[in-house]
Amino acid sequence: MADLAYLSIAQAHEALQSGKVTCVELTQYYLDRIKKHDESIGAVLTLCSDTALEAAQKVDEKIQAGKDMGLLEGIPYTAKDMFLTAGVRTTAASKILDAFIPPYSATVIDKLNSAGAILIAKVNQDEFAHGGSTENSAYQITHNPWNTEYVPGGSSGGSAAAVAADFGIFSLGTDTGGSIRQPAAYCGVTGLKPTYGLVSRYGVVAMASSFDCIGPITRSAEDATLVLNAIQGRDVMDSTTIESTENHQSSKDLKIGVVKELMNDSRYSEALKAINGLGKKNDVTLPDGDMALAVYYVLVSSEISSNLERYDGIRYGSRNDSATNLEQTYSLTRAEFLGPEVQRRILTGTYALSSGYYDAYYKKAMQVRTLITQEFAQIFADCDVIVTPTTLEPAFKIGSKSDPVEMYKTDILTVSANLAGVPAISIPAGIDEKTGLPLGLQIIAAQGNDAQVLAVAEAFQKTTEWHKKVEEIIQ
Repeated sequence: MADLAYLSIAQAHEALQSGKVTCVELTQYYLDRIKKHDESIGAVLTLCSDTALEAAQKVDEKIQAGKDMGLLEGIPYTAKDMFLTAGVRTTAASKILDAFIPPYSATVIDKLNSAGAILIAKVNQDEFAHGGSTENSAYQITHNPWNTEYVPGGSSGGSAAAVAADFGIFSLGTDTGGSIRQPAAYCGVTGLKPTYGLVSRYGVVAMASSFDCIGPITRSAEDATLVLNAIQGRDVMDSTTIESTENHQSSKDLKIGVVKELMNDSRYSEALKAINGLGKKNDVTLPDGDMALAVYYVLVSSEISSNLERYDGIRYGSRNDSATNLEQTYSLTRAEFLGPEVQRRILTGTYALSSGYYDAYYKKAMQVRTLITQEFAQIFADCDVIVTPTTLEPAFKIGSKSDPVEMYKTDILTVSANLAGVPAISIPAGIDEKTGLPLGLQIIAAQGNDAQVLAVAEAFQKTTEWHKKVEEIIQ
């Protein structure tokens, strides 16, 4: 049997087609790896062993029959527990959904099923995707595979940790304010937030509907392109979706906007040299980060307040049985089954939407969001992509950020892309000498220019080796 560690999609496809490995063997490799290493990492919530091996057997039968195979056929992957999976428990890492077995799957899961990809596990996250460290899960804390004393980031921390630990070839995540890109940076992998609406949100547990994006976490931009091609496109079940874009674009003659005050950090000097070799550099300034962060949390909390209203013990989820009337059912159920960060965001959003405060907070924040979107459009009139660090610092130690505001600040460089609805990717771009942890580089483009983001990321990874460093952390 071939060496199966840290395969790319193309490598796994070739190994399957050539008969170097069977799909059952490939799938079993990842299941065994999870059983061996996940006790120390805590990435997996639900293992799909039986269904995965059944699907793998069908792929092997297809190969033996000499039928054509798609690129994702037989490729094992994991998915954040925000994605509905028919017949497989979906919790959003919350006790209020502890016993929820969806009767149908999310559109993206259906698309990957149609492409022949094999779901092997549902992975951990912050509860309802509220957090930046995966410490807010109601079930377990996920640890960073590079150093288990550190967080993997969040809210898609289980997805990033699973890809870094080689628990699957790729993972699906959600990104509302950086929840794909920040954990990708912390775990030394590649994470793509597509243009808003490019990938259907149907069948994905809602957090903030005008921000939520679905995207892949992979070990390379090349793999991210392949997964995006499979999951993107208009969906009649999601009215915000847009037509697919062709994700093959040249990175030649690029005008690259570099945020000088951020990229002058010596930790990114080698990455900046690689970027300079890809095109003409222009110095640019991003919309004010502190302002963007404040606007983001007002708007997102407001949408959370609306979306999570359905979890009341009557319509959805677990119920507190000691209540004697309807109002008690609501309050006692939410107090028992929703975690403190979820409750905090619901209360913040309800306050921002309340009479007397709507104009001062929500309405004003919406106006600033429009200005931020316009500011991005002006920047992209003079450059093709913007390059920044993904985060100001590498991953932090588990338990070291007890102040919610300090936790929110870890999103300061990522939320603007969600406010403007533009595509952005995080790719590995160095190692922090002090901690030995990976650093991420963020590449942002104008709405609909996902192909440009991916082309630049692929070109960068052809001239650098940082995206391969993850292969050294767990043997």
